[in-house]
Amino acid sequence: MGDFELERYPRRASEALQAWDAADKLILRQLEDHDATIGDVLVVNDSWGALSTALAHLRPWTLSDSYLAHAAARQNLGRNHIDLAAVRPLTSFDTLPARIDIVVMKVPKSLALLEDQLHRIAPRLHDKTTVLAGAMTKHIHKSTLDLFAKMVGPTRTSLAERKARLIFCQPDANLQLPPNPWPKTYAVIPGHEVVTNHAGVFAAERLDGGTRLLLEHLPRLDGPHRIVDLGCGNGVLGVRAAIGSPKSEITFVDESYRAVASAEATFRANLGPERMAHFVVGNGLFDLGNGAPAMVGFDLVLNNPPFHENHAISDATAWQMFVESREALRPGGELWVVGNRHLGYLAKLKRLFRHCDIVASNTNFVVLRSTKT
Repeated sequence: MGDFELERYPRRASEALQAWDAADKLILRQLEDHDATIGDVLVVNDSWGALSTALAHLRPWTLSDSYLAHAAARQNLGRNHIDLAAVRPLTSFDTLPARIDIVVMKVPKSLALLEDQLHRIAPRLHDKTTVLAGAMTKHIHKSTLDLFAKMVGPTRTSLAERKARLIFCQPDANLQLPPNPWPKTYAVIPGHEVVTNHAGVFAAERLDGGTRLLLEHLPRLDGPHRIVDLGCGNGVLGVRAAIGSPKSEITFVDESYRAVASAEATFRANLGPERMAHFVVGNGLFDLGNGAPAMVGFDLVLNNPPFHENHAISDATAWQMFVESREALRPGGELWVVGNRHLGYLAKLKRLFRHCDIVASNTNFVVLRSTKT
Protein backbone atom coordinates (compact mmCIF):
# COMPACT_ATOMS: atom_id res chain seq x y z
CA MET A 1 0.00 0.00 0.00
CA GLY A 2 3.02 2.21 -0.35
CA ASP A 3 5.64 3.77 1.91
CA PHE A 4 4.68 6.53 4.31
CA GLU A 5 6.46 8.91 6.64
CA LEU A 6 4.90 8.57 10.10
CA GLU A 7 5.51 10.20 13.48
CA ARG A 8 3.88 10.07 16.89
CA TYR A 9 1.95 13.03 18.22
CA PRO A 10 2.83 15.18 20.04
CA ARG A 11 6.28 15.13 18.52
CA ARG A 12 9.07 14.96 21.09
CA ALA A 13 12.70 15.74 20.36
CA SER A 14 13.99 12.54 21.96
CA GLU A 15 11.17 10.25 20.78
CA ALA A 16 12.46 6.68 20.51
CA LEU A 17 9.14 4.95 19.77
CA GLN A 18 7.82 4.55 16.23
CA ALA A 19 4.29 5.37 15.09
CA TRP A 20 3.40 1.80 14.07
CA ASP A 21 3.98 -1.76 15.18
CA ALA A 22 4.12 -5.24 13.71
CA ALA A 23 0.34 -5.66 14.10
CA ASP A 24 -0.24 -2.64 11.85
CA LYS A 25 1.94 -4.26 9.20
CA LEU A 26 0.12 -7.59 9.48
CA ILE A 27 -3.25 -5.89 9.11
CA LEU A 28 -2.19 -3.94 6.04
CA ARG A 29 -0.61 -6.98 4.41
CA GLN A 30 -3.80 -8.96 4.99
CA LEU A 31 -5.87 -6.21 3.38
CA GLU A 32 -3.68 -6.09 0.27
CA ASP A 33 -5.37 -9.29 -0.92
CA HIS A 34 -8.86 -8.08 0.01
CA ASP A 35 -11.24 -6.44 -2.43
CA ALA A 36 -11.87 -3.30 -0.44
CA THR A 37 -12.80 -1.04 -3.33
CA ILE A 38 -16.43 -0.62 -2.28
CA GLY A 39 -18.32 -0.28 0.97
CA ASP A 40 -17.82 1.51 4.25
CA VAL A 41 -14.57 0.87 6.10
CA LEU A 42 -14.28 1.51 9.85
CA VAL A 43 -10.80 1.79 11.39
CA VAL A 44 -10.87 1.48 15.20
CA ASN A 45 -8.20 2.47 17.77
CA ASP A 46 -5.54 3.62 15.31
CA SER A 47 -3.18 5.14 17.86
CA TRP A 48 -0.86 7.16 15.64
CA GLY A 49 -2.57 7.25 12.25
CA ALA A 50 -0.58 4.50 10.52
CA LEU A 51 -3.70 2.59 9.43
CA SER A 52 -5.67 5.72 8.59
CA THR A 53 -2.86 7.02 6.41
CA ALA A 54 -2.27 3.74 4.58
CA LEU A 55 -6.00 3.18 4.01
CA ALA A 56 -6.92 6.77 3.14
CA HIS A 57 -7.64 5.77 -0.47
CA LEU A 58 -10.64 3.82 0.87
CA ARG A 59 -12.07 6.94 2.59
CA PRO A 60 -12.42 5.15 5.93
CA TRP A 61 -14.27 6.19 9.06
CA THR A 62 -11.82 6.24 11.98
CA LEU A 63 -13.16 5.61 15.48
CA SER A 64 -10.99 6.55 18.45
CA ASP A 65 -11.50 7.75 22.00
CA SER A 66 -8.19 9.61 21.89
CA TYR A 67 -7.85 13.26 20.94
CA LEU A 68 -4.13 12.63 20.41
CA ALA A 69 -4.83 9.72 18.05
CA HIS A 70 -7.03 11.90 15.86
CA ALA A 71 -4.41 14.65 15.93
CA ALA A 72 -1.70 12.14 14.97
CA ALA A 73 -3.78 10.95 12.02
CA ARG A 74 -4.24 14.51 10.77
CA GLN A 75 -0.53 15.23 11.13
CA ASN A 76 0.49 12.07 9.29
CA LEU A 77 -2.03 12.60 6.50
CA GLY A 78 -0.63 16.08 5.97
CA ARG A 79 2.94 14.81 6.24
CA ASN A 80 2.20 12.44 3.33
CA HIS A 81 0.30 15.05 1.28
CA ILE A 82 -3.05 13.27 1.65
CA ASP A 83 -6.26 15.27 1.73
CA LEU A 84 -7.52 15.35 5.33
CA ALA A 85 -11.08 14.89 4.04
CA ALA A 86 -10.12 11.38 2.89
CA VAL A 87 -10.43 10.18 6.49
CA ARG A 88 -13.64 10.72 8.45
CA PRO A 89 -12.97 10.86 12.21
CA LEU A 90 -15.43 9.61 14.83
CA THR A 91 -15.14 10.02 18.58
CA SER A 92 -16.51 7.57 21.13
CA PHE A 93 -20.11 8.80 21.20
CA ASP A 94 -20.54 9.75 17.54
CA THR A 95 -23.06 7.84 15.41
CA LEU A 96 -21.44 5.04 13.42
CA PRO A 97 -22.20 4.33 9.76
CA ALA A 98 -25.48 2.43 9.41
CA ARG A 99 -23.80 -0.43 7.53
CA ILE A 100 -20.14 -1.35 7.89
CA ASP A 101 -18.48 -3.60 5.31
CA ILE A 102 -14.96 -3.80 6.72
CA VAL A 103 -13.84 -3.36 10.35
CA VAL A 104 -10.12 -2.88 10.92
CA MET A 105 -9.34 -2.76 14.64
CA LYS A 106 -6.30 -2.47 16.84
CA VAL A 107 -7.27 -4.37 20.00
CA PRO A 108 -7.35 -1.86 22.89
CA LYS A 109 -5.50 -2.39 26.15
CA SER A 110 -8.78 -2.24 28.09
CA LEU A 111 -11.11 -5.23 27.80
CA ALA A 112 -13.93 -2.98 29.03
CA LEU A 113 -13.30 -0.54 26.16
CA LEU A 114 -13.32 -3.43 23.68
CA GLU A 115 -16.62 -4.65 25.13
CA ASP A 116 -18.29 -1.26 24.78
CA GLN A 117 -16.91 -0.70 21.27
CA LEU A 118 -18.17 -4.09 20.09
CA HIS A 119 -21.58 -3.29 21.59
CA ARG A 120 -21.70 -0.19 19.39
CA ILE A 121 -20.22 -1.79 16.26
CA ALA A 122 -21.95 -5.20 16.17
CA PRO A 123 -25.44 -3.92 15.19
CA ARG A 124 -23.91 -2.27 12.10
CA LEU A 125 -22.40 -5.48 10.72
CA HIS A 126 -23.84 -7.89 8.18
CA ASP A 127 -23.02 -11.47 7.23
CA LYS A 128 -20.47 -10.41 4.61
CA THR A 129 -18.65 -7.86 6.78
CA THR A 130 -14.94 -8.49 7.14
CA VAL A 131 -13.86 -8.10 10.77
CA LEU A 132 -10.09 -7.98 11.16
CA ALA A 133 -8.31 -7.09 14.38
CA GLY A 134 -4.67 -7.10 15.36
CA ALA A 135 -2.38 -6.67 18.34
CA MET A 136 0.92 -7.77 19.70
CA THR A 137 0.58 -11.40 20.80
CA LYS A 138 1.15 -10.65 24.49
CA HIS A 139 -1.93 -8.41 24.48
CA ILE A 140 -4.31 -11.03 23.03
CA HIS A 141 -5.79 -13.25 25.73
CA LYS A 142 -8.46 -15.92 25.90
CA SER A 143 -10.79 -13.28 27.34
CA THR A 144 -10.16 -11.14 24.24
CA LEU A 145 -11.12 -13.92 21.86
CA ASP A 146 -14.10 -14.95 24.00
CA LEU A 147 -15.41 -11.38 23.85
CA PHE A 148 -15.15 -11.23 20.04
CA ALA A 149 -16.94 -14.57 19.80
CA LYS A 150 -19.71 -13.48 22.19
CA MET A 151 -20.24 -10.07 20.59
CA VAL A 152 -19.56 -10.70 16.89
CA GLY A 153 -19.38 -14.39 15.97
CA PRO A 154 -17.01 -17.29 15.30
CA THR A 155 -13.45 -16.17 15.96
CA ARG A 156 -10.01 -17.49 15.02
CA THR A 157 -6.47 -16.16 15.12
CA SER A 158 -3.50 -16.21 12.79
CA LEU A 159 -0.13 -17.63 13.64
CA ALA A 160 2.14 -15.21 15.44
CA GLU A 161 4.55 -13.24 13.29
CA ARG A 162 7.09 -10.76 14.68
CA LYS A 163 5.28 -11.11 18.02
CA ALA A 164 1.99 -9.93 16.49
CA ARG A 165 -1.19 -11.77 15.67
CA LEU A 166 -4.43 -11.20 13.76
CA ILE A 167 -8.00 -11.97 14.87
CA PHE A 168 -10.63 -12.93 12.29
CA CYS A 169 -14.37 -12.83 13.07
CA GLN A 170 -17.37 -13.96 11.05
CA PRO A 171 -20.44 -11.91 12.03
CA ASP A 172 -23.35 -14.03 13.23
CA ALA A 173 -26.70 -12.28 12.81
CA ASN A 174 -28.34 -14.74 15.21
CA LEU A 175 -26.21 -13.68 18.19
CA GLN A 176 -28.12 -11.90 20.92
CA LEU A 177 -26.02 -9.11 22.40
CA PRO A 178 -25.99 -9.10 26.21
CA PRO A 179 -26.88 -5.81 27.94
CA ASN A 180 -24.12 -3.23 27.83
CA PRO A 181 -22.90 -2.70 31.42
CA TRP A 182 -21.25 0.66 30.61
CA PRO A 183 -21.11 3.28 31.99
CA LYS A 184 -20.85 2.14 35.61
CA THR A 185 -21.35 4.11 38.81
CA TYR A 186 -20.10 3.63 42.35
CA ALA A 187 -19.70 5.61 45.56
CA VAL A 188 -16.21 6.66 46.64
CA ILE A 189 -17.20 5.58 50.14
CA PRO A 190 -20.78 5.27 51.44
CA GLY A 191 -22.32 8.71 51.71
CA HIS A 192 -19.67 10.43 49.59
CA GLU A 193 -19.30 11.25 45.89
CA VAL A 194 -20.97 9.07 43.26
CA VAL A 195 -18.54 8.40 40.41
CA THR A 196 -19.47 7.62 36.79
CA ASN A 197 -17.01 5.71 34.61
CA HIS A 198 -17.38 5.05 30.92
CA ALA A 199 -15.62 1.96 29.60
CA GLY A 200 -11.85 2.28 29.33
CA VAL A 201 -11.55 5.16 31.81
CA PHE A 202 -9.06 4.62 34.64
CA ALA A 203 -10.46 3.28 37.94
CA ALA A 204 -13.47 1.75 36.23
CA GLU A 205 -15.07 0.03 39.22
CA ARG A 206 -13.28 1.45 42.27
CA LEU A 207 -10.85 4.25 42.99
CA ASP A 208 -7.14 3.57 42.83
CA GLY A 209 -5.05 3.99 45.96
CA GLY A 210 -3.27 7.10 44.72
CA THR A 211 -6.48 9.01 44.07
CA ARG A 212 -7.81 8.00 47.49
CA LEU A 213 -4.68 9.34 49.17
CA LEU A 214 -4.89 12.67 47.34
CA LEU A 215 -8.60 12.99 48.14
CA GLU A 216 -7.78 12.71 51.83
CA HIS A 217 -5.42 15.70 51.65
CA LEU A 218 -6.94 18.09 49.10
CA PRO A 219 -6.66 21.75 50.10
CA ARG A 220 -9.81 23.82 50.64
CA LEU A 221 -9.74 27.23 49.00
CA ASP A 222 -11.78 30.22 50.15
CA GLY A 223 -12.83 32.72 47.54
CA PRO A 224 -13.23 32.58 43.75
CA HIS A 225 -10.19 30.55 42.76
CA ARG A 226 -9.47 28.76 39.48
CA ILE A 227 -8.82 25.01 39.78
CA VAL A 228 -8.03 22.50 37.05
CA ASP A 229 -8.25 18.71 37.23
CA LEU A 230 -5.58 17.83 34.67
CA GLY A 231 -5.88 14.34 33.19
CA CYS A 232 -9.21 14.24 34.96
CA GLY A 233 -10.33 10.67 34.28
CA ASN A 234 -13.69 10.27 36.01
CA GLY A 235 -13.34 13.72 37.56
CA VAL A 236 -13.50 12.77 41.23
CA LEU A 237 -10.57 15.02 42.20
CA GLY A 238 -12.14 18.07 40.60
CA VAL A 239 -15.54 17.23 42.07
CA ARG A 240 -14.12 16.94 45.60
CA ALA A 241 -12.33 20.27 45.05
CA ALA A 242 -15.56 21.87 43.82
CA ILE A 243 -17.43 20.66 46.91
CA GLY A 244 -14.71 21.92 49.26
CA SER A 245 -14.26 25.24 47.44
CA PRO A 246 -17.81 26.26 46.45
CA LYS A 247 -16.82 29.65 44.98
CA SER A 248 -14.10 28.23 42.74
CA GLU A 249 -14.21 27.75 38.97
CA ILE A 250 -13.34 24.15 38.02
CA THR A 251 -11.93 22.98 34.68
CA PHE A 252 -11.66 19.29 33.74
CA VAL A 253 -9.14 18.38 31.03
CA ASP A 254 -8.33 15.02 29.44
CA GLU A 255 -7.35 13.72 26.02
CA SER A 256 -9.98 10.96 26.30
CA TYR A 257 -13.54 11.75 25.20
CA ARG A 258 -14.82 9.02 27.52
CA ALA A 259 -12.91 10.47 30.45
CA VAL A 260 -14.34 13.97 29.97
CA ALA A 261 -17.85 12.53 29.56
CA SER A 262 -17.29 10.57 32.79
CA ALA A 263 -16.08 13.70 34.59
CA GLU A 264 -19.09 15.69 33.47
CA ALA A 265 -21.49 12.95 34.57
CA THR A 266 -19.71 12.70 37.94
CA PHE A 267 -19.83 16.47 38.38
CA ARG A 268 -23.53 16.74 37.57
CA ALA A 269 -24.47 13.81 39.82
CA ASN A 270 -22.80 15.47 42.80
CA LEU A 271 -23.22 19.20 42.17
CA GLY A 272 -26.37 19.42 40.07
CA PRO A 273 -27.12 21.15 36.78
CA GLU A 274 -26.59 24.76 37.89
CA ARG A 275 -22.99 24.73 39.18
CA MET A 276 -20.75 25.92 36.35
CA ALA A 277 -17.64 24.03 35.20
CA HIS A 278 -15.58 23.63 32.03
CA PHE A 279 -15.06 20.23 30.36
CA VAL A 280 -12.25 20.15 27.79
CA VAL A 281 -11.03 17.38 25.50
CA GLY A 282 -7.55 18.28 24.34
CA ASN A 283 -3.81 17.90 24.55
CA GLY A 284 -3.18 19.18 28.05
CA LEU A 285 -3.48 22.77 29.21
CA PHE A 286 -2.51 24.65 26.08
CA ASP A 287 -4.88 23.10 23.58
CA LEU A 288 -7.57 25.75 23.46
CA GLY A 289 -10.02 23.91 21.18
CA ASN A 290 -13.58 23.00 22.05
CA GLY A 291 -14.37 26.27 23.76
CA ALA A 292 -11.84 25.94 26.56
CA PRO A 293 -11.14 28.92 28.82
CA ALA A 294 -7.75 30.58 28.68
CA MET A 295 -5.38 28.06 30.23
CA VAL A 296 -3.38 30.51 32.34
CA GLY A 297 -3.68 32.02 35.79
CA PHE A 298 -4.75 28.91 37.69
CA ASP A 299 -4.54 28.84 41.46
CA LEU A 300 -4.46 25.04 41.78
CA VAL A 301 -3.72 22.14 39.44
CA LEU A 302 -4.64 18.61 40.57
CA ASN A 303 -2.89 15.80 38.74
CA ASN A 304 -2.69 12.02 38.90
CA PRO A 305 -0.59 11.53 35.75
CA PRO A 306 -0.50 8.32 33.71
CA PHE A 307 2.78 6.48 33.41
CA HIS A 308 1.84 4.47 30.31
CA GLU A 309 1.52 5.51 26.67
CA ASN A 310 -0.59 2.75 25.16
CA HIS A 311 1.36 -0.35 26.25
CA ALA A 312 4.70 1.41 26.84
CA ILE A 313 5.84 2.62 30.27
CA SER A 314 6.85 6.28 29.97
CA ASP A 315 7.02 9.45 32.05
CA ALA A 316 6.83 11.71 28.99
CA THR A 317 3.14 12.55 29.51
CA ALA A 318 3.68 13.26 33.21
CA TRP A 319 6.62 15.55 32.43
CA GLN A 320 4.53 17.41 29.82
CA MET A 321 1.78 17.88 32.43
CA PHE A 322 4.25 19.22 35.00
CA VAL A 323 5.77 21.70 32.53
CA GLU A 324 2.37 22.90 31.34
CA SER A 325 1.15 23.25 34.92
CA ARG A 326 4.07 25.48 35.84
CA GLU A 327 3.35 27.72 32.86
CA ALA A 328 -0.40 27.82 33.57
CA LEU A 329 -0.21 28.58 37.29
CA ARG A 330 -0.22 32.15 38.59
CA PRO A 331 2.68 33.12 40.88
CA GLY A 332 1.96 31.43 44.19
CA GLY A 333 -0.27 28.85 42.52
CA GLU A 334 0.21 25.20 43.42
CA LEU A 335 0.49 21.89 41.59
CA TRP A 336 -0.63 18.87 43.64
CA VAL A 337 0.49 15.53 42.23
CA VAL A 338 -0.01 11.95 43.36
CA GLY A 339 2.04 9.08 41.99
CA ASN A 340 3.65 5.77 42.76
CA ARG A 341 6.66 6.25 45.03
CA HIS A 342 9.03 4.51 42.62
CA LEU A 343 8.38 6.97 39.76
CA GLY A 344 10.67 9.64 41.15
CA TYR A 345 8.34 12.60 40.68
CA LEU A 346 9.82 14.42 43.69
CA ALA A 347 13.18 14.94 41.99
CA LYS A 348 11.53 15.95 38.70
CA LEU A 349 9.29 18.53 40.36
CA LYS A 350 12.15 19.98 42.42
CA ARG A 351 14.12 20.43 39.22
CA LEU A 352 11.19 22.20 37.56
CA PHE A 353 9.72 24.25 40.43
CA ARG A 354 12.77 24.45 42.75
CA HIS A 355 10.41 23.70 45.64
CA CYS A 356 8.44 20.50 46.23
CA ASP A 357 6.99 19.27 49.52
CA ILE A 358 5.78 15.82 50.49
CA VAL A 359 2.20 16.33 51.74
CA ALA A 360 1.42 12.69 52.48
CA SER A 361 2.69 9.22 51.68
CA ASN A 362 2.05 5.56 52.32
CA THR A 363 3.71 2.32 51.25
CA ASN A 364 2.79 2.75 47.58
CA PHE A 365 1.98 6.42 46.86
CA VAL A 366 3.16 9.94 47.59
CA VAL A 367 1.32 13.27 47.38
CA LEU A 368 3.53 16.20 46.34
CA ARG A 369 2.96 19.97 46.36
CA SER A 370 4.93 22.37 44.19
CA THR A 371 4.50 26.17 44.32
CA LYS A 372 5.21 28.50 41.43
CA THR A 373 7.46 31.36 42.53
